[in-house]
Amino acid sequence: MGKVKTEHIKRLAKELLLRFPDKFSSNFDANKHAVDVLTQGATTKVRNQVAGYITRTISLTQDDSQSETVEEGLSA
Repeated sequence: MGKVKTEHIKRLAKELLLRFPDKFSSNFDANKHAVDVLTQGATTKVRNQVAGYITRTISLTQDDSQSETVEEGLSA
């Protein structure tokens, strides 16, 4: 089991996703670089935590949308 992210990490990640949705994907390394560019002065630990939270959020939303598409195809 992983550690629970602090509210600061979640808030920063959600704000970045709202302001720059096209900059992020399900690739952690690309997200890490994007967070580094977009947040000036963030420590390496904070950068990695935010990038990881963004990666997980995007991966989960993509999985949800794919499962909904499959369910719609099965019910048709």
